[in-house]
Amino acid sequence: MIYFTSDEHFGHANILNFCNRPFKDVFEMDTEIIKRFNEVVTADDTVIHGGDVAYRNKLSVNNYIDRLNGKHIFLKGSHDKWNKNGSYIWEGMIEKQYIVVCHYAMITWPRSHYGSWQLFGHSHGNLKDYNKEKQYDIGVDNNDFYPVSFEKLKGILK
Repeated sequence: MIYFTSDEHFGHANILNFCNRPFKDVFEMDTEIIKRFNEVVTADDTVIHGGDVAYRNKLSVNNYIDRLNGKHIFLKGSHDKWNKNGSYIWEGMIEKQYIVVCHYAMITWPRSHYGSWQLFGHSHGNLKDYNKEKQYDIGVDNNDFYPVSFEKLKGILK
């Protein structure tokens, strides 16, 4: 199965206040996001991370990544200095559905006029003005701190 997520912000204590996350501290937040991630993602699944995985250096980011199930594709977000060789965009076909993933929501994107979907993060569930038939906020703040499966997206984006 394929999943999408964004904006975990592992190790980023200030995100608790910036996004009003319901955790008492960064340890509880990190632990709960990893727990929820591993509840749905198996070792055989693929996860595309839309950026802002962690507010850390590469060594400490690996401590989080090593605890996550699945195979991972990491895109760059606004805080991903650890991901020096990462891309800002992922494009691909899944079950005849063309998908574009980027940390930021776009007004137009590859194949947007032909029914492609654009999945984004960065807005932490606060972006209200976007094309809800073709776009979706995959960030953890918008999805009860869980990754979103392709299967669920098929029901959301028609």
